[in-house]
Amino acid sequence: MIPPGLLPEGLSDRLPPQAEASARLARRVLDTVAAHGYERVMPPLAEFEDTLTQRLKSMRAQDLVRAVDPVSQRSLALRPDMTAQVGRIAATRLIHAPRPLRLSYAGPVIRLKANQLRPEREKLQVGAELIGSDSVTAAVEIVNVAIEALQAAGVTGLTIDFTLPDLIDVLAAGPLPLAADEIEAVRTELDAKDAGALVALGPQAAAYLPLIEATGPFHAALERLEAFNAQLGGAINSRIAGLRAIAKPIGWDITLTLDPTERHGFEFQNWFGFSIFAEGFIGEIGRGGSYAIARADGVDEPAMGFSLYPDPLIDAGFGAQTPRRIFLPLGHDAARAAELRREGWQTVAALVGDEDGATLRCSHWLDGTDLRAF
Repeated sequence: MIPPGLLPEGLSDRLPPQAEASARLARRVLDTVAAHGYERVMPPLAEFEDTLTQRLKSMRAQDLVRAVDPVSQRSLALRPDMTAQVGRIAATRLIHAPRPLRLSYAGPVIRLKANQLRPEREKLQVGAELIGSDSVTAAVEIVNVAIEALQAAGVTGLTIDFTLPDLIDVLAAGPLPLAADEIEAVRTELDAKDAGALVALGPQAAAYLPLIEATGPFHAALERLEAFNAQLGGAINSRIAGLRAIAKPIGWDITLTLDPTERHGFEFQNWFGFSIFAEGFIGEIGRGGSYAIARADGVDEPAMGFSLYPDPLIDAGFGAQTPRRIFLPLGHDAARAAELRREGWQTVAALVGDEDGATLRCSHWLDGTDLRAF
């Protein structure tokens, strides 16, 4: 028999006070993006598998948690990512809404398997999408709203790592031609930063070596990328100008880095992407970038967005807040108790005469109309 308290691997309960901290942190992020005009949407936890997988370009159908819908007898999939669902909403239900369309979301996502850094299969995803533009101006907004949202949640020591996900495709189709079967091998060695393996692939692949050097602290890396661009006759002028414009308004307290060929996790982004890291945490806590949405009318619509995965922050105590709890004995003044709730107190009313308010995590008790500390 399965013990009654046992949950499937990678799934867990959030208990007080972490559950409240989780909701509070998500609310701070959503309130921040709402202040910039992003409106909340709430897609369902599951969708028809074929509909969902059409939009999940970075995930295969066999990686999804699936079930059979007892009503339609069609395969359902639990969402592993909410960005694809927001794209579906924008491309169908809100196809005629004015652009740019700003949407936000928050909710749990679940994956079939976890990774070694984060063994949880279910996690909270909070984010915002700007649909109708993938311009530099849109990228500036998205990056800075993401930073502001994390700062509102109390997160400091942020690092933003920029990437150009389609850079290899652009160069392979232009100044540094590669055969179709060579592109993936070059991507792999660039991701591994393996200069020797890249040279071993041949002279055409070796021409991409300067991209390994153009990695690291943002300004120095971008200068190396600019020097490489000069050798190519300015083939990526627009992307370099875009990176400079995006980085310019970011505060001095944010660390900026550049890895122009990073592709892991950016499979559906096109010209621009970024990862967000926080001091003291292993792995990224968010990512975003530009992408295209396939609309119901057959048009690919540009978009820009970010997603945050705040579970590590919640585990570390972000969003936590000491509650103001007051114990109400039997026969308490109901009008005074209501007044205290309006002032922000949490009231815990006695159900029997011998309850101990301190045990119920109350710091005070109501004595007539007066507050007394335990």
